[in-house]
Amino acid sequence: MVRKGILIVVSGFSGAGKGTIMKELLRKYEQYALSVSATTREPREGEVQGKDYFFKTREAFEQMIAKGELIEYACYVNNYYGTPKAYVEEKLSEGRDVILEIEIQGARKIKSQFPEAVLLFVTTKSAQVLKERLSRRGTETQEIIDQRLERAVQESEGIEEYDYLVVNDDLEICVEEIHSIIESEHRRLQYHMELVRKVREELKGLLKGE
Repeated sequence: MVRKGILIVVSGFSGAGKGTIMKELLRKYEQYALSVSATTREPREGEVQGKDYFFKTREAFEQMIAKGELIEYACYVNNYYGTPKAYVEEKLSEGRDVILEIEIQGARKIKSQFPEAVLLFVTTKSAQVLKERLSRRGTETQEIIDQRLERAVQESEGIEEYDYLVVNDDLEICVEEIHSIIESEHRRLQYHMELVRKVREELKGLLKGE
């Protein structure tokens, strides 16, 4: 029986460590494919085009919107972020579990299009820890940090829309928790209906003496 890929949406406060978690998850397990988002923001030091993000001009991004090439998109801290459709569909068809690291607006859009998608929200154990992590980055002005904290306040109002909450206090534990959640989702009956139908027919055949 071919294992069907699951669509997983991972959201969380900026500074909660989503990117680090995803990289570690992909390093440890081969079943995952991380969807590479398109964005209009400037690359951070060390980020690679096509690996971390597809870095686009605002004009190019808006052309992708017009052509229907994105599953979802949203504007966050004055920049566009979006999920290219082709990559996601290709990897799911291969049986890979596709992870989308996107914010809450995008998560809502994904859930409306893919009701079976699993939504996880990553948080720190406290707001103070979140602020400290944002400040330690050293890549953003205080104004941008304040904007991200303001955004976190708004996002906290939507956490109840997610299926699971994961606290990123210890990276290794957090990665294993997320992997366990996804493995449990694979055991849901909806992903095994082909086997259910096969066994059902075989049982009927036994009764008929086949």
